[in-house]
Amino acid sequence: MEDAAKPGKANPGKDSEYLSTLERGLKVLRAFDATHPEMQLSEVAQVTGLSPAVARRCLNTLVQLGYVAQFGRKFLLRPEVLSFGTAYLSSMNVEQVILPPLQKLRDDTGDSASMAVLSGTDILYVAHVSTNRRIRLGANVGTRFPVHATSLGKVLLAFQPEAVIAQYMAAVDLQRFTERTVSSHAALEQRLQGARETGYDSALDELDYGIVSVAVPVFDANRKAIASINCSTSTTRISQDELVRTRLPMLREASAEIGNALQRWPTLMHSLQHN
Repeated sequence: MEDAAKPGKANPGKDSEYLSTLERGLKVLRAFDATHPEMQLSEVAQVTGLSPAVARRCLNTLVQLGYVAQFGRKFLLRPEVLSFGTAYLSSMNVEQVILPPLQKLRDDTGDSASMAVLSGTDILYVAHVSTNRRIRLGANVGTRFPVHATSLGKVLLAFQPEAVIAQYMAAVDLQRFTERTVSSHAALEQRLQGARETGYDSALDELDYGIVSVAVPVFDANRKAIASINCSTSTTRISQDELVRTRLPMLREASAEIGNALQRWPTLMHSLQHN
């Protein structure tokens, strides 16, 4: 399960300055999630693929630094880890640049509105504006979902270079979450082609039942898709066809607004660009 803890590709054998010790420490931090809120040493080793001895040294270091706490034989994250996320949001001015168009989408539609980037075979939420309506799958900044099961992921992948798409296809496990989840490479290729032709993707009951969404890419100055934004809501509120018809013009307007704003904030734009 070692790759599951890795956000991107690493090639330590080709970089003399690559710190494998840092990679292992980050891998341990990333091992904790909703399904693993607290773990014993043996569990951390199993989830990360590290040896128990290495996992123990990583955990002891993180405990001393204040990022991990130990209670008996169990380890868990401490609030100090939040400093990493807040440092990114504040240093990149995410709230000033990205949130206003998403908030307008939410206010005009009553839907949740989000922005995500590619992260391995997942999408990673970098901004999210929710509503008071409860849906089965909650999302927030830092949430990860599989690319193939989301409109955000498919529309963003569709506009990547062929090499990036090929790399994704070779690495991905198309897990089925519902009977509507895209679960074959051929079907996924067809969806990507459709997204390229129409400029959007819409998902209905693909990640979980009762959720419908529509997403469009966000382009940089070179017309490279660096992120995607969507509107998402409950299927009890609106049909998929109506969602696409009514939300798509607003999403495209918001995407253009964010893309233009990123030209004035090159640090944030460079941060979002997929290497």
